Amino acid sequence: MKKKILFVVTSHSKKGNTGEATGYYLSEVSYTWQVLVNAGYEIDFVSPQGGKAPIDGFNLDDVTNKAFWENDFYRTKIENTLKPSEVNTNDYTAIFYAGGHGTMWDLADNVALAQIASAIYENGGIVSAVCHGPAGLVNIKLSNGKYLVDGKRVNAFSNEEEIAINLQNVVPFMLESKLIERGAKFEKSGLWQEHVAVDQRLITGQNPASARKVGEQVLVELKKIEELALVK
Repeated sequence: MKKKILFVVTSHSKKGNTGEATGYYLSEVSYTWQVLVNAGYEIDFVSPQGGKAPIDGFNLDDVTNKAFWENDFYRTKIENTLKPSEVNTNDYTAIFYAGGHGTMWDLADNVALAQIASAIYENGGIVSAVCHGPAGLVNIKLSNGKYLVDGKRVNAFSNEEEIAINLQNVVPFMLESKLIERGAKFEKSGLWQEHVAVDQRLITGQNPASARKVGEQVLVELKKIEELALVK
């Protein structure tokens, strides 16, 4: 039986003091979800606070969003997310951090989630994220004391994209800059272009346009892991 995949979504619902709502970005969940579920994996959801996760980018004209939202099994899961304390890391072969601006306020400093991701990675699993989801990666440290992203090729919502939507003075930090500060070899494409970086079981995508490709690359790496297990 294949192990499950853990999706991390934000519990944070406001963009700083702007009064604007935010949360997890629906297409960054649905597009990655569709790829992985169609390949036979089951997905669980966790958020910093557990329970119902706030949502942004709620567009049901998008057929993939609609397929996710109208799937009763997964709709129930994302409206009843696990708390970090309820997660058994041994159940998961991969973890995926979905984006949405809310992540910038509540994922970076969440120690419990960082420990979950570190454990999955050091058990030989995959860590992945898209858009603002890599906010959850910036403080993950491995047992050797190094940051997970240190020395690895990494991608995320770029400084130019943050500036283009005029939120550079709203978010608590610039994600690209923080990842570089942590030692990441940051790479990117132009505004809103698909871009995914893969390095040593770390898979990161730049923006909503990259969500499906992140899922596809997670599958590629999962197949490698399964093939190695068969050899052993």
